[in-house]
Amino acid sequence: QVQLVESGGGLVQAGGSLRLSCAASRSIFSINDMGWYRQAPGKQRELVASITIIGRRVNYADSVKGRFSISRDNGKNTVYLQMNSLKPEDTGVYYCNVVPANLDNYWGQGTQVTVAS
Repeated sequence: QVQLVESGGGLVQAGGSLRLSCAASRSIFSINDMGWYRQAPGKQRELVASITIIGRRVNYADSVKGRFSISRDNGKNTVYLQMNSLKPEDTGVYYCNVVPANLDNYWGQGTQVTVAS
């Protein structure tokens, strides 16, 4: 059974930090690159950060480069997203999933991040 459980979101002032966590079922975590996706209000879901299976290569959307950091703990089947210097435009629901993923994939409930100006 596929499971993706995101946590760590919240309300933060601009310039603040949050650390998101996502616990995934081993069946998908151990054999896939993983990523964090963001869906801002009124916008399509976008991939903001990704990490390869053993964590040797990471990629970031230009909008978050230098501020966000993705990591994974393969022993815990968990992927993290450290978000620093948050901006109001980072507001949205954050999801983790395999990379690539589309709307036909199973998605968890996501975690809401709200950045106040």
